[in-house]
Amino acid sequence: MSEVGTSGIPEAPFNVVYLGIGTVAWVVAVLKFLAWRREPSPGLLVVALTIVGPATAFVVATPVLYRLIDGLTGRGNLATLFVYLGITGFSASVVVLARMWTPPKKRTNSRVWEGVTGDTWRQARRRLAVFAVLVPTMIVLFLTGGADSPETPLTFDTTFATSPRIAVFLVIYQVLFGFALIDISRVCSGHAAGLPYGWLRRGIGLIAVGGLVACGYVGCKLIAIGAAFAEVDGVEWLSTAAGPAFAALGAVLITSGFAGPAIAAWTLRRRDYQALRPLWDLVYRADRRLALEAPPSPWTERLAFRDLEWRTARRGLEIRDGQLTLRPWVDPAVVAAATAVAERTGLDDRDRAALIVAAALRAAGEALNAGTPPRPREDQAPLPGLDAEPAEERAHLVRVARSLYAPLTGEALAVATAAE
Repeated sequence: MSEVGTSGIPEAPFNVVYLGIGTVAWVVAVLKFLAWRREPSPGLLVVALTIVGPATAFVVATPVLYRLIDGLTGRGNLATLFVYLGITGFSASVVVLARMWTPPKKRTNSRVWEGVTGDTWRQARRRLAVFAVLVPTMIVLFLTGGADSPETPLTFDTTFATSPRIAVFLVIYQVLFGFALIDISRVCSGHAAGLPYGWLRRGIGLIAVGGLVACGYVGCKLIAIGAAFAEVDGVEWLSTAAGPAFAALGAVLITSGFAGPAIAAWTLRRRDYQALRPLWDLVYRADRRLALEAPPSPWTERLAFRDLEWRTARRGLEIRDGQLTLRPWVDPAVVAAATAVAERTGLDDRDRAALIVAAALRAAGEALNAGTPPRPREDQAPLPGLDAEPAEERAHLVRVARSLYAPLTGEALAVATAAE
């Protein structure tokens, strides 16, 4: 690896920054592709493809890999074409994504591309037609522009902008990139303002800010290219220092915007999966036939990173089956005591329901293990939350699990025991 390139600019920092950003972006892209495989939809696929372009571009732009590609292909600066085509692919994907993004008020759920229609695809196809014409034009201009020597991984733009064909190639690339950045920033800014506070709003807001920051790269590059074409010296730093700084910061913000909501959703699924364990253990002890497999070890539970949605959903279904199994042993006195404790402490409806169910199931499990005869159907006490909507059911079960061994639950059980 060359520490200082032929331009005299140290390449080591660019190796670290570009390769780091590209690697992280590729990780995010892979996660998006995995999400698309679990839940196929055009929107997720476009998001994944949107990340792939710049991720590949940053990796290829790493000076050490840039030189390796040129060496393997036998043509100097060919890696530059791959870098710029990667960013142009990002521009095309972003333009499509901006057309697909549904304003919050027009959605029937949280899916930002829920409202995709035939008109959406017609708009997208018209814009992609522009890319379909300009991308081959860029390739021809690059390959016939005589920019194969000297090899310049960091100063290609200002070195070869004096060539009319390369200058046109660079301007087309920057205009497409700038248009895409402004388009997605405009769309994201409008949509973020209509979303409730949370990770999705923060993520979309970061994409909007990142797009505007990356516009600084376009501005710096266009000025530097124009100056080089006019043979004006002294502004090369805009292309070699300021432009890459804007690009790197913009890429970090945009990647964080795409990754943030996904990481938050993954973290929530993992937290719910682990939070349900005490409640699942209780019903598993009541009837081991409910579970598809034995309880995982604590270490297996801590190291659970894959298939969390499926695992959590399965755990919730098994808990629901366990509740039905324990229902004949639910003591109405425990339900009454838990209700009184909840009212006395001023719990809201959701926490009140969780406390009642937690106390009732704990007592039912103990009664079953003690050999207490089951109650007939007409004497069984109904429990709140059994009719919860699917979207609310998991949150209800998590609250029950967290209330299972809480002090108020112990107090409710003590009150019920004292009343016997």
